[in-house]
Amino acid sequence: MSRFSIAGAILIAAAALGACTQRSAGPTAPSPTASAESGTGAETGTVSASSEQPPFNLEAVLRGSGFGLVKFRQDKDATQNIATLDTFVRDLAPNTSYSLQRAVDVTLDGVCTNNSGWLTLGEGLTPHPLVTDDTGTARADLWRNLSAFAPGSTFDINFRVIENASGAVVLQSDCYRFVIRD
Repeated sequence: MSRFSIAGAILIAAAALGACTQRSAGPTAPSPTASAESGTGAETGTVSASSEQPPFNLEAVLRGSGFGLVKFRQDKDATQNIATLDTFVRDLAPNTSYSLQRAVDVTLDGVCTNNSGWLTLGEGLTPHPLVTDDTGTARADLWRNLSAFAPGSTFDINFRVIENASGAVVLQSDCYRFVIRD
């Protein structure tokens, strides 16, 4: 091999190694640095519907006495903006009724401080419980109409699951950022 071929091979190997070792935030680890650099206010803890748009969708992980996941998706529709909340919980008390709640914060600092404005989610404006089976697992397809909010409105949001009988919080998410779809 010539000296130039060896040098070229070393540069290619170094570039490939560098690409493999760059760290990226996981799906539940918001990165305020990425938000500041991109200028969109979007956090990498959310899953964007489009690479050129702010984060319209997210996956919120719920932790506590068990585990849960909320897949928050805004369907693009010219007449209305429906957010679907595919909700899954496990390892909770069996045969028990729970509710998914959310609180939003308009201070966009990545810290959800509005912990008094909890709204119980369901089917539109009608709360709908998560009732666990014999194994402590439940799934619900919840939704909310966001059409009353101005497109582009940005919020920090967090979720929690409460036991309906006692009101005790059993699962809670971190703080996420989302934007109302145009």
